[in-house]
Amino acid sequence: MLLVLFKKFLGKKQSQGQSEPHASSLEVTIHQIQAGDLRLRNQFISDYQPYVAKVTSRFCKRYIDPARDDEFSIALGAFNEAINQYSSVMGRSFLGFAETVMRRRLIDFLRKEQRFKGQIPYSSFDQEDDEDNLLNPIEVHQAIEAYEKQKGLEERRSEILDFSRCLRDFDIEFSELTEAAPKHDDSRQMLFGIGRTLAQDAELMRTLLTKRQLPIKELLEQVQVSRKTLERNRKYLIAIALIFNGPYPYLRDYLQIRE
Repeated sequence: MLLVLFKKFLGKKQSQGQSEPHASSLEVTIHQIQAGDLRLRNQFISDYQPYVAKVTSRFCKRYIDPARDDEFSIALGAFNEAINQYSSVMGRSFLGFAETVMRRRLIDFLRKEQRFKGQIPYSSFDQEDDEDNLLNPIEVHQAIEAYEKQKGLEERRSEILDFSRCLRDFDIEFSELTEAAPKHDDSRQMLFGIGRTLAQDAELMRTLLTKRQLPIKELLEQVQVSRKTLERNRKYLIAIALIFNGPYPYLRDYLQIRE
């Protein structure tokens, strides 16, 4: 589904001369908006939200969700700013000008988020892309890469905090998992498999989540280990099952890498 939306927003890159087929009518619309037609402004911005999302996704090199991503709000505000600033005497099409403004504001946003003040100067807009927009692709890439790295760290931190809160419902502290983890790789692999089995069984997970205890009796019917092994590794197995069953993609990826 995301791929379909991604393709809808990004589409195929139009050739120069086709990106703005109704340039003259657009200029008339912009002039009317600048004259004070607020209703037309709101309708115009609403109509061009897919275009704003496309530009933002292309700039960020990933799908941008208009309902969730801050980058879209930044670009939409820049699009509105471009409406106020545009003049036909610039010798540029409105959409070309609007894209430049959006790119500038997105650069500013990334710089602010990463505290890059002074490290990504406006001199970065010293090259033209195939749509006559000025930018330095190397510095843009570096800014996006640094921003995504920081964003990933924050998401991991948030995920661990949520997972820690979930563990407390089972009277388990996140810090306990280090000591609870088996020392030998083969033992860890075995427990990963048991935890995954538990997470993939809806009835077993229902018992775990409602009764807040490991369904040892039922689990013994599906795995070839002793009751003592399950009891001894109760905390670790619960943690593994919660990770595989819950909204923890970073922790889940980590487990799969370890496997």
